[in-house]
Amino acid sequence: MAILRYTASADNTITNAYEANLVTRGTGSNMGYADALEVFSIYGQESGSNGQSQELSRILIEFPIDSVKTDRTAGTIPASGSVSFYLKMFNAETPWTLPQDFTLTVAPVSRSWTEGTGLDMDNYQDLGTSNWMKANNSTSWTTIGGDYLTASNFNVLFPQGYENLELDVTYLVEKWITGSAGGGFSNYGFGVHLTSSQEAYFSGSLGVDSGSVIQNISGATQTYYTKKFFARSTEFFFKRPVLEARWDSRVMDDRENFYYSSSRAPAADNLNSLYFYNYIRGRLVDYSGDVGVSVYSSSFGTPTGNALQIASPAGTTVNATKVSTGVYKVEFAITGAASDPIAELNDVWRDVASGEQLYTGSVYPEVFPTYAAAPTFNKITSCTNLQKSYSTQETARFRFFIRDKNWSPTIYTVATANNPTEIMPSASYNIVRLTDNLNAVPYGTGSDLSTLMSYDVDGNYFDLDMSLLDGGYMYEIKIAYYNDSIGSWREQPQTFKFRVEE
Repeated sequence: MAILRYTASADNTITNAYEANLVTRGTGSNMGYADALEVFSIYGQESGSNGQSQELSRILIEFPIDSVKTDRTAGTIPASGSVSFYLKMFNAETPWTLPQDFTLTVAPVSRSWTEGTGLDMDNYQDLGTSNWMKANNSTSWTTIGGDYLTASNFNVLFPQGYENLELDVTYLVEKWITGSAGGGFSNYGFGVHLTSSQEAYFSGSLGVDSGSVIQNISGATQTYYTKKFFARSTEFFFKRPVLEARWDSRVMDDRENFYYSSSRAPAADNLNSLYFYNYIRGRLVDYSGDVGVSVYSSSFGTPTGNALQIASPAGTTVNATKVSTGVYKVEFAITGAASDPIAELNDVWRDVASGEQLYTGSVYPEVFPTYAAAPTFNKITSCTNLQKSYSTQETARFRFFIRDKNWSPTIYTVATANNPTEIMPSASYNIVRLTDNLNAVPYGTGSDLSTLMSYDVDGNYFDLDMSLLDGGYMYEIKIAYYNDSIGSWREQPQTFKFRVEE
């Protein structure tokens, strides 16, 4: 599982816009329970002694960083440097005009604020905390319109206006996780508003803010009205603003994909990864000592002779590294005879200090194939453990059997109960809701590799936290494999449907 989503814990729109009478400003209005969030700038709707009027709207939004901390402590998400966090907010269509070619600033709020229970986004008649002037009932903002850490801003361009907001905010989230005591920030969420050059111009006679109007002599003399996002209280499950954690959680166990070292291959491609899974009473637990691996020739599944010399790292023992709770990994290259590609080897895992044997596995190394022409990439995929329905409370594992489309099994292969699956080192999944073709979990094949599939001796697989999906709907798994010969991903024709129950 390499994706977790944290729905916003509080959000609000604050504004200094005029009420319908175009006399009174709605600076005390609160929209904490509204199902949308709004950013706009209106210039020149009214005129007065200080020139044309300025009306602004900004967003406050906060996420449960304590939950992120808890998940990191539990090992659910990896340590800093191995996970990315994205702020995702979704465009809400409205009958109003939509500005184009504008930029929104996303900045950490520097003061605690209260969400409030207001709903009125038209007449600004729901008063309460927080609002344009106050962070809560007893505390005013230091600066009208909210207090922000301006040194930690992000800017996001909206060329057409209707785009969603998706922003890598890993730096800020890690600062919030660290907290002010550790040199980070206190978590008061994000502020979202137009840049100062696009918020409306205003020049006060005293050269400072005037009441509820912000002094902005570099501002715009055009209107940007209006950009709306869905709020956390929206009825649309996949439109709620979320903080999304993404990371590469792949297990790449080469037990069924093991190759002898070759001078034709780069050093990295000669390395094979093997894993040890320390299951005790059906659950993974950490082993108390250090773990090492030696490799032996095998006779009917039994290690024989002395440990073989490993080419890289040089020696007869490789020390394992812990990947996650109870899971250990080694990487090494080993040289073998090209004339004997199916020789069986045994990997023996031991306690480094005591020599106690923990596990013995088997591998059947192959030599790298050669081709007279570019190989044809044509696969057939099936999901071997697909169920008709799943609960939103569970995490499910999906396993896949892969073979060449033109595979011609021998009589022996047909009679074998456990036919070996082909391993796809680069395979990715996509989850689509069938009722509206909505991408519930898009392909994550960019820098985060969040939807790449694991593989082991039983083939490719991935784990999916079903709480990512809205209950009561049918979904479809789509699979794509990376075709190295053309340098591109290729989506497979086979798809796999299931239902999620609440």
